[in-house]
Amino acid sequence: MQLTGAEIVVECLKEQGVDTVFGYPGGTILNVYDALYKHSGEITHILTSHEQGAAHAADGYARATGKVGVCLATSGPGATNLVTGIATAYMDSVPIVAITCNVNLPLLGKDSFQEVDIAGVTMPITKHGYIVKDVNILAETLRKAFQIAGSGRPGPVLVDITKDVTANLCEYEPLKAGESAKDTAEDKKYTQDDIDKALELIQKAKKPFIYVGGGAVISGAAKEVSEFAKKLDAPVCDTLMGKGAFDGHDELYTGMIGMHGTKTSNLGVSQCDLLVALGARFSDRVVGNASKFASHAKVIQIDIDAAEINKNIRTEASIVGDLKEVLTVLNRNIPQMEHKEWLEKIREMKEKYPLNYNKDNLSCPYIIEELDRITEGKAVVTTDVGQHQMWAAQYYKYSEPRTFLSSGGLGTMGYGLGACIGAKMGRPDKVCVNIAGDGCFRMNMNELATASRYNIPIIQIVMNNHVLGMVRQWQTLFYGQRYSQTVLNDKVDFCKVAEGLGCEAIKVTKKEEVALAIEKAIALKAPVLIECVIPEDDKVFPMVPAGEAISKAFDETDLEKDE
Repeated sequence: MQLTGAEIVVECLKEQGVDTVFGYPGGTILNVYDALYKHSGEITHILTSHEQGAAHAADGYARATGKVGVCLATSGPGATNLVTGIATAYMDSVPIVAITCNVNLPLLGKDSFQEVDIAGVTMPITKHGYIVKDVNILAETLRKAFQIAGSGRPGPVLVDITKDVTANLCEYEPLKAGESAKDTAEDKKYTQDDIDKALELIQKAKKPFIYVGGGAVISGAAKEVSEFAKKLDAPVCDTLMGKGAFDGHDELYTGMIGMHGTKTSNLGVSQCDLLVALGARFSDRVVGNASKFASHAKVIQIDIDAAEINKNIRTEASIVGDLKEVLTVLNRNIPQMEHKEWLEKIREMKEKYPLNYNKDNLSCPYIIEELDRITEGKAVVTTDVGQHQMWAAQYYKYSEPRTFLSSGGLGTMGYGLGACIGAKMGRPDKVCVNIAGDGCFRMNMNELATASRYNIPIIQIVMNNHVLGMVRQWQTLFYGQRYSQTVLNDKVDFCKVAEGLGCEAIKVTKKEEVALAIEKAIALKAPVLIECVIPEDDKVFPMVPAGEAISKAFDETDLEKDE
């Protein structure tokens, strides 16, 4: 059948099982929006307040569901407004397809109105990028884009289409049932020797430790990770991206590792004789001083991306492949092990170095603990970036994968609200809560208008300490308390802003108001902002100074001793 390029875009979205897209229209993408109008009963389009919000919403949808997220934008500034969201997805291996439209083919390269080489701009931050100048290859290109985005190590793919291609006609052949674009995923690279070497190291270890990263979430390996930990009889820590891949309530769990990880995780990894990294890339925020990281341990790294092996930390053994598949093989071959003395030492550390905060005042950790209690740890929690992000990672006990969504690699302020909208669209059965600081919230708070327009029942909690908290913490500890441009003590009233954008608003200034506010927000089944006024000088502990070994983690007690 003969279809226009715009109609082919919509048919390909339907083919790929896309039920929701996020975007913002403009001149060059008008044909696609016209086609979407005709299929509005089949694909839901969420008009965000800004294209960056659309990219973050597609990202949140993808992280919460495991499916490929989709965002749309017009040429020029529309397309460039997606860049931060695309980079966020790239750093955290999130599968999204960003569809942009460019000027007509004869106008390309002539500095035409709203013309930008978006494929060139995004080349370093996409898994792959296309510019489609011929309608005859459009369907094939879109199918490849989805396949590439979601296979292997996932990531964002850009498809830029010239406007005339969206208007041109060509013969469209729908995929037959069971067909898909040619698989471009690389074959597994591990050998039996790789498996045997890992098994040998595992069976010789006296003090093993398991380090779980985002790859465990992406591969859907939560069950296999749990079985591996039980068979190995080893403690388990996780990264920001690995939250929920191992149950935060399990007695083997020691908390997050790294700059704001628990002392037990940081000291345990520093003392172990075998470190098994599951879908983790040894980022600088995890390892601190790389030369001193896990210095007594042999390292096994299991990852789907061969480029990550030995990139940051040297390994004794490595297995390149899908984590779920690799762990299934290992679990079949590992005998039940026992490490009583080692686990007893870890248990003593957990008792000696618990997470702690001042319980006299209203604080972010207290609010997050109340949120955890009320939602029974089953909410989808999105965050922005800063102190609140670390507290959300530390004090909410994630027991399921895809329930903690946060910008880890890029550290994108303003990520959380769009992501929360996307998550709720993908998981309408879940309570979806975004936790933001007042600095982050200012960046994309206009997306509250998106939530109210469609009555998307998300809960936006703003931890308002009237400062850029994490930057201020560094200024306090390392910059002689010179608070350059980090004080936000102005006249902005977040509750009035929220109400002005069509949302309910609740202000919390006392501990006894927290539970009532959260319960009311859930019961309203509407977009709600809860503004919580917390002290400006609360700090995230433990903390590892930049460039130090993670064994040097310190907290408030250590600071008092030093003084």
